[in-house]
Amino acid sequence: MNSVETLYRIWVYLQTEPLFWLTITIGAFLVGDYLYKKSNINPLVNPVAISILIVSGILIVFDIEYERYFNGAQFIHFLLGPATVALAIPIYNQIKLIQKEALSITITLLVGSLFAIFITYYLAKSFGLDDQLILSMLPRSVTAPIAMGISELIDGLPSLTAIITIATGIIGASLSTFVLDFMKVKDMTARGFAIGLTSHGIGTARAMSRNKTAGIFSALALALSGVAVSIIIPIVINVFN
Repeated sequence: MNSVETLYRIWVYLQTEPLFWLTITIGAFLVGDYLYKKSNINPLVNPVAISILIVSGILIVFDIEYERYFNGAQFIHFLLGPATVALAIPIYNQIKLIQKEALSITITLLVGSLFAIFITYYLAKSFGLDDQLILSMLPRSVTAPIAMGISELIDGLPSLTAIITIATGIIGASLSTFVLDFMKVKDMTARGFAIGLTSHGIGTARAMSRNKTAGIFSALALALSGVAVSIIIPIVINVFN
């Protein structure tokens, strides 16, 4: 048996092992995180985007079905729930500051959520997209699990919604720093809330890594926008219908 055949058999064996795909996923993120830090934490060098490209490239090149990959990486997917719930702890620790800014938070939440929904709808309509595609795009401003649930409820395509939502988060996390700096927004509560409202989980992760207060308010926006958009979208659809 030559070395090429040996390597091929090893590769075929590893593909069937769940731990292999979990290792690939973690390794891809570590590569992305390394490049992110080497770039002096440049927001354009997004570790999530890099890890997605690496894993997707491996699956495409080696013709691996997504179901096989997910069977190995689903443990990370499972941890998304506890990680999201854990965000309640730093939010609770800042409850007094949140209560102080309650009016500003409420107004920003409603205006931001409505703007995201309506701008998505009108832009999609102007490009002549079909109704199911538009419905799939409407929840893009909230975190992926909630967005997929809303999409399914309103007869959208949850898988497409997930892709659009992740892309929204990556773009928002990459560009939000430049936009907020350009707008001269210095207050960390405002910066964090804006990032969480537009970039959900990916933006919140970046905000947490840069400033504690910004991260807490980003997590707050992430949670509140999920509730707000879940209520607003069905109402908006009924109005347009």
